[in-house]
Amino acid sequence: MRYLTLLASLMCMALSVSAAKADRRVAFVVGNGSYKNVAQLPNPPIDAKAMASTLRNVGFEVIEGSNLSRDQMTEKLLDFGRKAQGSDIALFYYAGHGIAVSGTNYLLPVDADIKSEMDVKLGAAINIDLTLEQTMGDAKVKLVFLDACRDNPFAAKIKSNSATRSVNVQSGLAEMKSGEGTLIAFATGPGQTALDGQEGNNSPFTRALIDNITKPGVEIQQAMTSVRAQVNEETRKGQLPWGHTNLTGSVYLNQAPTTQVANAAPTASGMVPAATGGSDGVELEYWRSVKESNKPEELNAYLTAYPNGQFKALALARLAAIKSGPSTATRALNAGVDPATFTDEATQVTEDQIGLDKTKRRDVQRRLTALGFDTKQSGAFDDETRSVLKRWQTARGYPSSGYLNKLQHKALLSEIVAAPATASDTSQKPARRAASAPAQSSAPAPAPQRSSPGDAAGAAFVGGVVGGMMGGMFRR
Repeated sequence: MRYLTLLASLMCMALSVSAAKADRRVAFVVGNGSYKNVAQLPNPPIDAKAMASTLRNVGFEVIEGSNLSRDQMTEKLLDFGRKAQGSDIALFYYAGHGIAVSGTNYLLPVDADIKSEMDVKLGAAINIDLTLEQTMGDAKVKLVFLDACRDNPFAAKIKSNSATRSVNVQSGLAEMKSGEGTLIAFATGPGQTALDGQEGNNSPFTRALIDNITKPGVEIQQAMTSVRAQVNEETRKGQLPWGHTNLTGSVYLNQAPTTQVANAAPTASGMVPAATGGSDGVELEYWRSVKESNKPEELNAYLTAYPNGQFKALALARLAAIKSGPSTATRALNAGVDPATFTDEATQVTEDQIGLDKTKRRDVQRRLTALGFDTKQSGAFDDETRSVLKRWQTARGYPSSGYLNKLQHKALLSEIVAAPATASDTSQKPARRAASAPAQSSAPAPAPQRSSPGDAAGAAFVGGVVGGMMGGMFRR
């Protein structure tokens, strides 16, 4: 009885360790582009949709909207404020028109009709400072991303109707200071304007956010360094994101499964390097993150971090393979493929643009399996399918991300498979899985969680003690 009581206590400790890892994440994501009284912006709704998808993939509950009126924005903000109360991470993202009047920043709903400073201050626009304070005030971590620095057509109207007194109206947004536990990031510097990007695509700032802020194991401030570098390079130094940070600890939107190296400096590829004297687990995770890369700088970053690492030979071999180019067999497979397939990056956004439903996803999985890249034909792109897609991309010489774009999807469908799977193959396998795993299989997967070294150590301690106790009981 004494052993059972102790065992029960230890199991409760184990559950407490797991529960401690959970955090609550809420995001407000809105893109306004279809303005009624000024020229429209084509890309903010596309930006918002892509950002919402990115955040959901790392466990955020997203309050999302596009082309919202003043009343609709207020309704969404009230919902966000309620759900963000006491959250671990509250994230605010807005793309569209914003304006700075007398040093205060405002967001503009699509029905805004602003002719004077009075229109702004009496409610036609939404005060950013007040909004953030009311909706995110008690969240533990507050992240604010404002892609709202476009050249604003309302500024000229306000100035022309304010001839009798001085009014300070900026083209972009004014500088903002972040409170404790807050990161604020603008698409460009105070008083400057940002690019909206090519129509039908993401803005340079939002594209860089999507590419960097949810990379596994990358701390948010390191991710923002990569965001600034990417936007600066893409715009040929025409736009440099600006921000203010007052975070009091490390924040990971996608914590890697192994212990991260505290305060590590980012490499050129944006990956967090492992310390030279780190554990084998950290080195293994780092190697996994770059082993299928087609970018020499990422492999060289691993060799720099681990000059005598256990995967050094593999890294050197992969570098040699990249230098020599695809094999004869691969070149034959790639005959007739659009050359842009070898250079255009694929992301969650480009995959969403293909419009793959469950049947089309299953067809992708079936083709990969027929080509020798075995994966389940479930119609859902889980971690296993992403890994297989990376292997296929690497083998064909395409940028390997685990996601598809239209060109890669077309290239995959054009490959001749040796023996297409029969209809019975695709119908029986899901049936067997359904029979063996009933109700639980439809439940949503748990959100990725942040973890700390203490979580892993605590879980290992409790697991070891529970295992020892169980073994002792059976031996008796």
